[in-house]
Amino acid sequence: RSAQAVCIPAVHLHMTAATMQVSQKDFEKAQEQLKLLKKDPGNETKLKLYALFKQATEGPCNAPKPGMLDFVKKAKWDAWNSLGNLSQDNAKQNYAELVSSLVSAESADQKKDASPEESSHQGYETILVTTKNNITKIMFNRPDRKNAINHKMYREIIKALEEAGKDNSTITVITGNGDYYSSGNDLNNFTNIQPGEMEKMAKDGAVLLKEFVGHFIDFPKPLIAVVNGPAIGICVTVLGLCDLVYASDRATFHSPFSQLGQSPEGCSSYLFPKIMGVAKANEFLLFNKKLTAAEACAWGLVTEVFPERSFQKEVWERLEAYASLPKNSLAVSKQLLRSMEKEKLHEVNSKECEVLTERWLSDECVNAIVSFFQRKSKL
Repeated sequence: RSAQAVCIPAVHLHMTAATMQVSQKDFEKAQEQLKLLKKDPGNETKLKLYALFKQATEGPCNAPKPGMLDFVKKAKWDAWNSLGNLSQDNAKQNYAELVSSLVSAESADQKKDASPEESSHQGYETILVTTKNNITKIMFNRPDRKNAINHKMYREIIKALEEAGKDNSTITVITGNGDYYSSGNDLNNFTNIQPGEMEKMAKDGAVLLKEFVGHFIDFPKPLIAVVNGPAIGICVTVLGLCDLVYASDRATFHSPFSQLGQSPEGCSSYLFPKIMGVAKANEFLLFNKKLTAAEACAWGLVTEVFPERSFQKEVWERLEAYASLPKNSLAVSKQLLRSMEKEKLHEVNSKECEVLTERWLSDECVNAIVSFFQRKSKL
């Protein structure tokens, strides 16, 4: 009997020591985890944490009761005192469990915010393509070049439109990364070309442009432009082929074709007189008038203008609401609206590219582009 009496406490002491060791380790880990929390857990939880920490490190409340008017100290004292004779080991355990629950809750919130629907489309260098909440977003991503469109970017936008037209998203959005929506054609497309290569460059460029604009004409779903900043050239002219255009109040719209010895594209020679009226379209396309966002909206090119400070929030809230509408209904309705003029738009696109090929090969265009680079080098 005496042997048994000795063994039982020994086992008990061994288990208690191990439990204490694990408890202390968990307690220290919980303190580190608490520092990493990004969200404020609230005053009630912070009081519980304070009380459990004091109980774990000092035992039952041993501080004098604060005065009634010292509200903060009294709240802390009450929380600690309410734990009574809770052991320090149990206080450590409770503290660790409370912190663990806070970490788990925050992790769940972060996963919820990230949304399992969000996906990034790989294989692009000049644009960013993502899908989230039934919206595929195509973002021009050459901010250091003001999102100027080079040959590679043309091809990547074409590819992105093809994929977006077939994916499960409801709507597709085009926007820009950085301060600019897009500064239009990267004029470096026209540099370092040998005289004997000019004709090939012009013809290849026209084929690429025709295919690019054709994808806007044929896009099967609602296509919405979110113009976050200045827009120039080709990225302005294809706005007439988008179903909605939302703009920040800091956006501007400019197509300086005649300044560069060129001619309109993107079906703007046909659509802009219909959208703006002939006189205003002439001022914009022939005489290089730059429009503010408010003017572009008044002229019918822009659907709505938003203040810069709330632009992203207001626009994306609205787009997410649109993306919750029945997908097939939107697609069928959009195609019905476009079908009446699709053949005409392709005809206009072909004619515009034919004229542009001639302009690119003209001395007037070459001299205008050379003058542009000379002015730019003096700045």
